Amino acid sequence: METTIWTFSLSVPFSEWAAIYDSEGVTKMHEAVGLKSLFRGISKEDPSKVCAIQQAPVGIAQKIFEDNKEMIRGAGHVIESTVISAYSDH
Repeated sequence: METTIWTFSLSVPFSEWAAIYDSEGVTKMHEAVGLKSLFRGISKEDPSKVCAIQQAPVGIAQKIFEDNKEMIRGAGHVIESTVISAYSDH
């Protein structure tokens, strides 16, 4: 398993982005590939900054991101601001 920490900026309010991220469609897409969302939250210092933590089989979280960039961008995620840190349990 791999834990991936994403930090990025939003072009929409956090509540708008979170409604899409938490939607049934996104949840089902994540479940289908074994991806579990552990945390998603907004920066206390900057309401346009987000941290999301996901756990999935190695490489899956980044593959979902790469394969769905336009949908992710449409949810208000500023793709160019994304910083990805991945950690393996072995």
